[in-house]
Amino acid sequence: MRAPGTDRGRLALVLTLAAAVTAFTATVPLLRDWFDLRVYHGAVDTWIHHGGRLYDYRVPGTTYGFTYPPFAAVAMLPMALLDLRTAIAVGLLLNLAALAVVVRLLTGRAWRRHGWYGCALGACVLALFEPLRDTFSFGQVNLLLLALVLGDAWLLATGRARLAGVGIGLAAAVKLTPALFIGLLLVARRWRAAALATVVALAATGFAAVVAPDASRFYWTDALWDTARVGRLDYVSNQSLQGILARLGETDRAVWAVAVLLTLCVWAVRARRAAAVGDWTAAFALTGLTACLVSPITWVHHLVWLLPSFAVLVRAGHPRIAGALYAVLCTSVVWLWFDDASGVDGFLGSNTYAWITLGLLLWLPAGQPRTARPNRDRSAKAIDPAPSPAAPRMAQVSSQPGPSPRGGDTAAATGTTSGPGLGRARSASREPTGSTRPPAAKPQSSSSRASS
Repeated sequence: MRAPGTDRGRLALVLTLAAAVTAFTATVPLLRDWFDLRVYHGAVDTWIHHGGRLYDYRVPGTTYGFTYPPFAAVAMLPMALLDLRTAIAVGLLLNLAALAVVVRLLTGRAWRRHGWYGCALGACVLALFEPLRDTFSFGQVNLLLLALVLGDAWLLATGRARLAGVGIGLAAAVKLTPALFIGLLLVARRWRAAALATVVALAATGFAAVVAPDASRFYWTDALWDTARVGRLDYVSNQSLQGILARLGETDRAVWAVAVLLTLCVWAVRARRAAAVGDWTAAFALTGLTACLVSPITWVHHLVWLLPSFAVLVRAGHPRIAGALYAVLCTSVVWLWFDDASGVDGFLGSNTYAWITLGLLLWLPAGQPRTARPNRDRSAKAIDPAPSPAAPRMAQVSSQPGPSPRGGDTAAATGTTSGPGLGRARSASREPTGSTRPPAAKPQSSSSRASS
């Protein structure tokens, strides 16, 4: 099928796709009714206006309440000034802004080449992604956390590492899973960034303890260790290693611990290799994949952490693989085994998203060496074109010996860059002096409301 060649044809295609996406999202997945946001709003409102205890709140008619660390509740305190409908509207706007930041960080400036048409097609594709659909429909916070974490990836990749770690620290204080990115900084031997992230996380947690001492004491001594507050481990939406084992009926924590240890070993080797060559997009993508696998509970909407992996696949020249895996994650296929995940088909089908996550961890292109650089030990005559008669003076200057560039100058001279965008090599500067800039049963089924 040939792409339309006129703006009118492109507009017609975009409108047709938008209608199809709207019909799909209105019929296949069920609207989650902003269940998680109602948990956040109700817990904060009860805590501030009615003198209730933060972790005692339950959504009316359910057994689900607030499960995040106290700093998350402190960060959500402005909700106490809003009614529920206004809070939902603000939550949608914040998630849209976070998604825009994530896309910008993952694609760099590549999106500008495609104009409004490419952006509209991209929006339709993103709207189909089940983790994103659920994130918006639940009113979840994972996109905001992904934007904070990828902000640190961008700082590291662009040589602005002075503030790298702040985003990771804040994300870890809101939710425990992003704390694994501090582990990435340690594996990559970015000691300053790791220390900053740790300090920020501890400072935020300490601030919450001052603001809400009773809630903090209860969370760290009781609520944190009670997985029943979050949901059943064997629920089909739990696409973690623990979820796979629970659906198999394996309850031995030692088996899960071994699986987690092996996963962390694979992650440490691959992430360190990626960070060593400055491939921070891949390093952060691998860490997001690992966090989803080792967390005791990883609901489907938590899989927004897989988005960086698709950017890495496209950058590495595997758009078809990225498209195929992405398409599977748009299908809601795991819900086919909502009632019964037994048998071989249940083992394979109900864990589909977990298999994709594990496969990406093992085979995601990461730690690739940078573009081969020319041998700088060769003479200038061996690598430079012969001077033209019209420019004898330039030829004379270029043939003079001089010290070879080192460190950042080498990267600048070769024009190679790596970062959270698509990561393609950048051509060398055409300026006379060259460039010197340094080179993301729990009611979550398709037939019931959900929470996280």
